[in-house]
Amino acid sequence: MAGKVDAVPDRANPLAPYLSVNNAAEMIDFYQRAFGAIESYRLMMPDGRIGHAEVKIGAATIMFADEFPEMGLLSPKSQSLARSPVALHLYVDDVDASYARAIAAGATSVRAPETEFFGERNAHLTDPSGHLWFISSQVELVTPEEMQRRLDAAANPTSG
Repeated sequence: MAGKVDAVPDRANPLAPYLSVNNAAEMIDFYQRAFGAIESYRLMMPDGRIGHAEVKIGAATIMFADEFPEMGLLSPKSQSLARSPVALHLYVDDVDASYARAIAAGATSVRAPETEFFGERNAHLTDPSGHLWFISSQVELVTPEEMQRRLDAAANPTSG
């Protein structure tokens, strides 16, 4: 009998996204080129599909697999969604450079980088499987109270 093991594997965080993607092998390459991902491993199915893969982006683990329509597991792109209803938020050192690298790797721009009221430079893009990504860098320390004040001012430009 095996000894006691930790509930969370050493390689993982307690919460990690698990994505269904079009062509997992191509997505591993995309995540490497776009975000500097490091492949941890992949498990191949007898039919050639990737049944499970993990990459690390910084300290975060992202899990994913090829689509399995027979199990109802499809990427946003294959579901004909205009955009994924879920976003992955990635902090980077340089939003502009990361955005340009992701676009060059095959991402589609949703919103170019801009500095936001909440103290971050932020851009939005979709990966080739249709997953939405927010990439951000903190550029200013802003308290939640100041964020609310700025949001209120932006939402009501004639008041105040």
